Amino acid sequence: MRYPSLLVLPAALLLAACQPQDPEPPSPTAATEAQSPQGGDPERVEEAAMPDPADTMRDADELAAGARATLAPTQGSQVAGTLSFAAVDGGVRVTGEVTGLPGAGAHGFHVHENGDCSAPDGSSAGGHFNPASTAHGRVGQGEHHAGDSDNISANDQGVATVDTLLQGVSLGDGGAGDIVGKGVIVHADPDDYTTQPTGNAGGRLACGVIAAQ
Repeated sequence: MRYPSLLVLPAALLLAACQPQDPEPPSPTAATEAQSPQGGDPERVEEAAMPDPADTMRDADELAAGARATLAPTQGSQVAGTLSFAAVDGGVRVTGEVTGLPGAGAHGFHVHENGDCSAPDGSSAGGHFNPASTAHGRVGQGEHHAGDSDNISANDQGVATVDTLLQGVSLGDGGAGDIVGKGVIVHADPDDYTTQPTGNAGGRLACGVIAAQ
């Protein structure tokens, strides 16, 4: 008789079923997803975190295109103000407000060659910014200094709203016409656009230095 053999087979099968099974190793995809912060493709996550080169260049351009100057009064003056400079087609646009001017009237307004307002009378700013060594004149009407600008006009309260264009200059490019780091002067008298080399604009009421934003 072979009954004992038939009894051994079920017992062996039962013993094998009770043995612990080795866990299956995780798939490469599952392991990669576990390492990814969002459970997705790590390459896509890395790409999403990388800055767009175009955005970086645009940010650099915006920084280079803007500057400001804070005007402080010279000795005996109360003239002050804040000016913004923006690169535009044809030059640099200057906007802002000047206060404390002596009543209604026009005042010379120029970019000067030195970004130095340390002298009590503003003379440390030097002469008009003139990298091309041209004659003084009026913007848009022939030869003129790069730092020449139209006069600014004060109202009865001694406040002048500035919105003028500098031609032949640039902003933040490091070229010969770059006005970043130069001085800005508000004068006591109007520029006659003729007298060399200052336009007979009188003393200096306020001085500021053009600084990139």
